Amino acid sequence: MSTTMRSVQTAGTNAVEVVETPRPAPGPNDALLRVRACGICGTDTAFLHMGGFPKNAHLGGELRPIVLGHEPAGEVVEVGGAVTDLKVGDRVVVNPQSGHSGIIGCGGSQGALSEYLLLEDVAVGKSVAKFPETVPFAVASLNEPMAVALHAVNRSQAKPTDAVVVFGAGPIGLGATIWLKLRGVRHVVVADVIPERLTKALEVGADAVINSATEDVTARLKELHGEAANALGQQRAGTDVYIDAAGVPAVINAAVNSAKWHAKLVMVAVQKPTDKLDLGGMLRSELTLIASQGYPTEIFEVTPQLVEHHERFAKIISHEVPYAEVERAFELALTPGAADKVVVTLGGED
Repeated sequence: MSTTMRSVQTAGTNAVEVVETPRPAPGPNDALLRVRACGICGTDTAFLHMGGFPKNAHLGGELRPIVLGHEPAGEVVEVGGAVTDLKVGDRVVVNPQSGHSGIIGCGGSQGALSEYLLLEDVAVGKSVAKFPETVPFAVASLNEPMAVALHAVNRSQAKPTDAVVVFGAGPIGLGATIWLKLRGVRHVVVADVIPERLTKALEVGADAVINSATEDVTARLKELHGEAANALGQQRAGTDVYIDAAGVPAVINAAVNSAKWHAKLVMVAVQKPTDKLDLGGMLRSELTLIASQGYPTEIFEVTPQLVEHHERFAKIISHEVPYAEVERAFELALTPGAADKVVVTLGGED
C-alpha cells in the first residue's frame, strides 16, 4: 500500500485541485477507510463559491484551502490493535462529525474526497455503521444527506393522516419524499421548476407534483389537498405540512399564501438572505415555523432503511463520476440544473 494518497481540495473560487498528501496511519483506536464513493453536497459547492474556508470560522477574513467531501462510503483496510467491532473488509458509512480533528470535509483536517480516510477513535454506531455487499457504495454514500432529510421529516412530526408538500426536488427534497412515504403519510406533493426533477419525484413515490414555474401553487394544493381556512376564515389549502428544501424566498411566501390555520413549515434548506417575507401572513395562519439542521440522532437511524430500500434511494443519484474526472463532477454540481446528485466513485487500486 502506498504511503501517499490523492485528495481533492479547494483551489480558489469555483475551482478544485487534486493534491498528493501522506496516507494517514491508524493508531490503536483508529481504522483506515479506503473511500469507494463520496457525494458532492451543496456545502462543498458553497466552499467553492467562497474560494476556501475562513481561517477564523467565526470572524471570517482570510481563506484557506480545505479538503472537500463529507458523504463517504468505503471499505476498512486497516484497524488498530484496540479496535474490536470492525475488521478489514467491512463496508461502512461514516458520521463526518465524529472525528476529534474536526468535521470531515467542513473545515477539519480531513476530507472524504480522498483515497483514504482516518476513522479516529472508531466505534460502530457512533462514528461508522456497517452495510452489506448488496448495497452499491455510491448508494451507501447517500447515508449522510438522507439523515438530513429524515431529521426534517422528524421535525415536521408528519402523521399518516397528513397532507404534505415538499418544495425542491433536489437530493434532500427527494429524500424527504421517500421518508414521508415510508412513514405512511397519505399524500405527498413535490413542487419544483425543473420538469425532469418532477418526473424523478414521481419515480421515488410522490403522489403528485407541481411545476411552480407554470402552475398556481395555492390553487393546485387546494385541488389536491382540499380547502380549509386560516385564523381569519380566509380560504386556504388543506395542506398540513410544508417542507422547504429549496431555500428561496418565493417558497416561504408560497407556503404563507397557502397556509391554513395551524399549518407547519419546516425549513431544511439553507436560506438566502431576504427582507421580502410576509410575516403578517404567517400571523394570519398561526403558521408554525420549524428549523431543521443536520441530524442530531438520525445519522445511523437511516442506514437500515437505506439498505432495505436502496433501489429506491438510488434514483436520487443523477451522475456517478470517476475520481479521475473529479473536476467534471464539480462542474456538474456547480451548474444550476445540470445534475441532481453527483457521486464521485473511487476504484480499489493501492
